[in-house]
Amino acid sequence: MIPWVHLDTAKIPNGGELRLMRRGAELSIMSGSIELMNSRLSGSERALATLACARIDGRPSAQVLIGGLGMGFTLRTALAELPNNAGVVVSELVPAVVSWARGPMTELFKGCLDDPRVAVIEADVVGVIAAARGRFDAILLDVDNGPGGLNRDANDRLYSVGGLNAARRALRPGGVLAVWSAGRDDGFTRRLEGAGYQAEEVPVRATGGKRGARHVIWLATPR
Repeated sequence: MIPWVHLDTAKIPNGGELRLMRRGAELSIMSGSIELMNSRLSGSERALATLACARIDGRPSAQVLIGGLGMGFTLRTALAELPNNAGVVVSELVPAVVSWARGPMTELFKGCLDDPRVAVIEADVVGVIAAARGRFDAILLDVDNGPGGLNRDANDRLYSVGGLNAARRALRPGGVLAVWSAGRDDGFTRRLEGAGYQAEEVPVRATGGKRGARHVIWLATPR
């Protein structure tokens, strides 16, 4: 078996660290012993973009915010779905992930960071959302493995009722909030509804096929 090779370690601004690993052509980003993403399993990240973009199809000059750069699968899919006059802001908390995207993970990104529609900012998406007022047609969040992720303080700021209210204010009328999660969370569905959203929970496979780990995407529109 081909062994894993540790390529780099990145400090997370609010605590902890990420490790970038390679095994042959396969890449993995780890937090401790937990794998956050793997280059072989991109189906649900791509579905996050496909499902959200379908909700805003036909909007002129659609503006999209993606929280979390990851391995670029959501970004690449969104660019394929959106028109040439769209705009995509990607907010990434960990600067090293942006460096990895232009270094060890370059082949995964396939030049999408140079797309003129894309602006990447190294910032906490919580602050980006808080500063926006009716700016975005869609907000796509793939942060910390979802509402039940690893960092409770960060999750509370993003996925709490307060965070969901901020996202609603950042959306244009008829916009959509799409949230990726590693697993189901009935409490989060209730929280979305309590924050004034109509929420749909969509099960997806990590592989993009009929087998593999089950992930969840919420599609939430303000009522």
